[in-house]
Amino acid sequence: MDKIAQHLQRMAASESSSRSSAKDRIRAMSVDPSPAYTADEALARLVAGNERFVRGEARFPTVQKELLAALAKGQHPYATVLGCSDSRVPPELIFDAGFGELFIIRVAGNVISPEVMGTLQFAAVHLRTPLFVVLGHEGCGAVGAALAARNGAHEPARISLLLDDILPGLRGLPPELAPDGAMRTAVEANVRWSMHQLLETPEAKTRLREGTVKLVGGIYELESGCVRFLP
Repeated sequence: MDKIAQHLQRMAASESSSRSSAKDRIRAMSVDPSPAYTADEALARLVAGNERFVRGEARFPTVQKELLAALAKGQHPYATVLGCSDSRVPPELIFDAGFGELFIIRVAGNVISPEVMGTLQFAAVHLRTPLFVVLGHEGCGAVGAALAARNGAHEPARISLLLDDILPGLRGLPPELAPDGAMRTAVEANVRWSMHQLLETPEAKTRLREGTVKLVGGIYELESGCVRFLP
């Protein structure tokens, strides 16, 4: 009976937390279009959410009708995340974020293309999210394919076009690395390559100079569930 009582108490606490969280989100969306969070506050929310996820304490609240009604009027996400399409790396879950909190772009290898760049520009110009995250992950298949292509492997035409977006970022990899080390190094190099391309845009240079946005990179660890943000 004690275990049942404890379980019911946890469920009640979780429901109360979900209601409070939903109210906070509605409140954040009801203000003017200017960002509700600074870039540092947005990053702190991502870190805290990932810590809850790793501890097994993710909220994943039932969506409140009031929240859906508020979201129907518009969106004000606090962060934009460019991540990989890998089914094991869903940003909303690993950052324990709810509806309307993250603006997410997912493409194999978290690469930069004209379509991705246009979507990121939309987030910057119209949504004005203060934080942009390039999120790679361990064991990325697209990065692995790019490493194989460097050694002469061939892929179908459209996959090859995708790999062409990754390969420039791998030019500086030491050739003597063992396979596991090469993969880890390449994943991080690919994240930094995507970040570099974003930082070279006029809009990014202007907003970074103004101090209105922050760009960070991260690596998701498949086994632990942790996101390691790059220095």
